[in-house]
Amino acid sequence: MPLAVYILGLSVFALGTSEFMLSGLLPAIAEDMNVSIPHAGLLISAFAIGMVVGAPLLAVATLRLPRKTTLIALITVFGLGQIAGALAPNYAVLFASRVISALACAGFWAVGAAVAIAMVPVGSRARAMAVMIGGLSIANVLGVPAGAFLGEHLGWRSAFWAVGLASAIALVGVVTRIPRIPLPETKPRLTSEVAIYRDRQVLLSIVVTALAAGGVFCAFSYLAPLLTDVSGLDKGWVSGVLGLFGIGAVIGTTIGGRVADAHLFGVMLTGIAASTLFLVALAVFASSPVATIALTFLLGVSAFFTAPALNARMFNVAGAAPTLAGATTTAAFNLGNTGGPWLGGTVIDAGLGFASTAWAGAAMTVVGLATAAVALKLHRSPSRVVASGTPQTEKAVSSLSR
Repeated sequence: MPLAVYILGLSVFALGTSEFMLSGLLPAIAEDMNVSIPHAGLLISAFAIGMVVGAPLLAVATLRLPRKTTLIALITVFGLGQIAGALAPNYAVLFASRVISALACAGFWAVGAAVAIAMVPVGSRARAMAVMIGGLSIANVLGVPAGAFLGEHLGWRSAFWAVGLASAIALVGVVTRIPRIPLPETKPRLTSEVAIYRDRQVLLSIVVTALAAGGVFCAFSYLAPLLTDVSGLDKGWVSGVLGLFGIGAVIGTTIGGRVADAHLFGVMLTGIAASTLFLVALAVFASSPVATIALTFLLGVSAFFTAPALNARMFNVAGAAPTLAGATTTAAFNLGNTGGPWLGGTVIDAGLGFASTAWAGAAMTVVGLATAAVALKLHRSPSRVVASGTPQTEKAVSSLSR
């Protein structure tokens, strides 16, 4: 892997910490802003919505701009968004700061993923994406628990200041270590890139990614109140359990990144099936502290085991539009991260309890698993290879069809 790919992974650490740290800060934010926990949970959805909108929008807007300059601008805006969140006097301002930060985060993900993919061979795409996703995994190991710890001892705003500092460090890395990426001799055409959305495999990849992510984060977004109110753990346990989820994420990313290039659909199907099983178990055994802690770890493994394959699959089926492919993957993950917390908040507001978020999440992953099976069936179809005109790509990404 080129050094620049690892720098991008380091930058994703700051982005990922901001995106997911609210799962450990919701009770404190809700109390400080005088809103309910489900209402505070909308801040997670706000970030995800910003990612959904921002990824394709900024990918298109920066299509002909220098890649390095774009990355510098986006990580700068993201850092300023964290400062705005730390200083937010009310819920509305905090909500707006999350959306702005998310727009910048989405653009960085989309452009950064395209840069990473461009620097490696086709057969190493999943590994390159695993490095970037590794930054997200480490964010869950260190950043999210650290945010919960800071929130408990120094107030939730201190977590935003810490992410602002991490963003500044990431900015230095991008400025000093990311090489200048020359623009292609033929300028990218928007009409050519948008044409990928006529491919049903691209559309299926969007649906699978959204449901796989949404199912896990439907439960994960409300993990803090589930641990304290249902499992009966002291709130001091929250940061440690979040860290355990992150350790599982690192393990899952490492394994998934190494095997996904050779067994792409195998990783997708087994990973989503495992997440479904763990979510059902979490719903059934939520009152048991030991079971909840163990299942949180396993969910981290299964969710991030699947992620490199989901990313690589999108780049394989939308290879003619690498920038929009990265943006579309980012948007798809965050469609799930929008719908998951929203669905979780809905079942909580309906009086079904915090454990019901795991049942709702399992329902999402079941549909995602069925959609992945449909994508595999179409992938195996001879007409798919002929229509694509790129049988060598199909061979590279095939897993179960060999």
